[in-house]
Amino acid sequence: MTLSIYHNPKCSKSRQTLEILRSNGHDPQIIEYLQIPPDADTLASIITALGAEPIDIMRTNEAEYKAAHSEIGSLNRTEQIQWLATNIRVLQRPIVINGNQARIGRPPESVLEILR
Repeated sequence: MTLSIYHNPKCSKSRQTLEILRSNGHDPQIIEYLQIPPDADTLASIITALGAEPIDIMRTNEAEYKAAHSEIGSLNRTEQIQWLATNIRVLQRPIVINGNQARIGRPPESVLEILR
């Protein structure tokens, strides 16, 4: 089973989370999501693994989100996921996937829950 991290190397929380994974003996697949964005189907799977809704994995402080806030609220779940796929900078980070489980690394230690 592959352990993966949706990673932004410029983000301190993302770097801290990656270090936690490595210091616990894991060598995750690193997906730099700004370079290789996940498609809508992949995002839907991540959201399911998180037990979340699309809005829960959006960075609400990003300019793209603020500009589209009222529009996003009127979209259905599928449309929100598609919007996120086309506005990937808004994706919360980092996200660690282990099998059918996932955690957002905020705080970074939260990913330890899915390593057991």
